[in-house]
Amino acid sequence: MTINLQKGQKISLDKDGSQLHGRVIMGLGWDAKTKKGLFSFLSSSEIDLDASCVVMDTTGKMIDAVWFEQLKSLDGSIEHTGDNVTGQGEGDDEQIKIDLAKVPPHVQSLVFVVNSFSGETFERIANAYCRLVDQASGQEVARYQLNCPGRHTAMVMAKIYRHQGKWGMHAIGENAVGKTFHELLPVITANI
Repeated sequence: MTINLQKGQKISLDKDGSQLHGRVIMGLGWDAKTKKGLFSFLSSSEIDLDASCVVMDTTGKMIDAVWFEQLKSLDGSIEHTGDNVTGQGEGDDEQIKIDLAKVPPHVQSLVFVVNSFSGETFERIANAYCRLVDQASGQEVARYQLNCPGRHTAMVMAKIYRHQGKWGMHAIGENAVGKTFHELLPVITANI
């Protein structure tokens, strides 16, 4: 059963009383808004959203990042499946796979961000979402619809975090401006 998250909502990743410790996937999907008329038509090939995972330690310091220029974390526990520059097609446009059992104990949170590398604002984006999937079963655990139209070019979507030895998920939904996660670090640190 999927939990539909609202901005600010936190959930435990316990599954039927047992902690979800295996492999999970954070998927991101989006479409470009299209305008039909005599002079305007927007193609989804004009929108390049990028998903990134910023790895934070217990002191709130960034210690690693997985994104289109580094597809695997230094410890091997997180892997980006690759950059999708159009958002075309059904289902997830980009995915980041996490092996929760292999995430080192000094890692406190995994923060997931999305940004428009091409600089397009979210006014041109429709049907954006992020979702957490149990990789073993293929079951969607949680989904967060990013109802986020506006003049921003990025969003701090969600984080997976440790709390008292258990994993949880927090739907953050903070708008930001930036072409890569580097420019979003002040917003990220304010939300961990």
